[in-house]
Amino acid sequence: MPEASTVWIVIPALNEARTIGDVVAPLRACGWRVVVIDDGSRDGTAAAARAAGAVVLRHSINLGQGAGLRTGIAFVQRQRDAQCVVTYDADGQHQPDAVAALIGVLTREHVDVVLGSRFLDDSGAREVPAARRALLRLATLFTRFTTGLRVTDAHNGLRAFTVDAASRLRLTHNRMAHASEMLSEIARLGLRYAEAPVTIRYTDYSMAKGQRPLDALAILWDIFTAGLR
Repeated sequence: MPEASTVWIVIPALNEARTIGDVVAPLRACGWRVVVIDDGSRDGTAAAARAAGAVVLRHSINLGQGAGLRTGIAFVQRQRDAQCVVTYDADGQHQPDAVAALIGVLTREHVDVVLGSRFLDDSGAREVPAARRALLRLATLFTRFTTGLRVTDAHNGLRAFTVDAASRLRLTHNRMAHASEMLSEIARLGLRYAEAPVTIRYTDYSMAKGQRPLDALAILWDIFTAGLR
């Protein structure tokens, strides 16, 4: 396992003052470095993230989650001791132990990227609302068809990359289609990949922030259009 201080967690955030401190603090307690990209928030997101121990970068206007990840990854590339980049959500639906699981697989299997999957075991799949689970199954099948990657989940925000692999990604989509674009880039570059089981915690707050059925349909459309491109 790499030293904790060489692992950087990249968290795009928009108006997440309510949760961001509770998201960052346990990650920092594990010794991992955290960079939060405040994507044009109008609340206290930046101050709360900084108080919890994160480095904070700020977009003066809202550009989208994909743009936030691009900014964060570029920042990590410039850190001399950085070895791994983990992408992570700001709304509290991800758990700190998932980071260790992703990094463990990245190290043991000597791959370039590890993708979190809600469907590798029953515990993760049970947490996914039924309507969303059906849409994600369709999205996964389409992703397999368009990329050739034998993935079991699509559009999951938990991923771990070696810094070298992350630096090779060409990400152009600013908003939610970036998730599909990442998978396409993994295929295009021929990166070695693996999956690790993760559990996503769906709360009333995270559902209101973008986990509703209509948002899942939008995600499926993004995956479809990105695949056509």
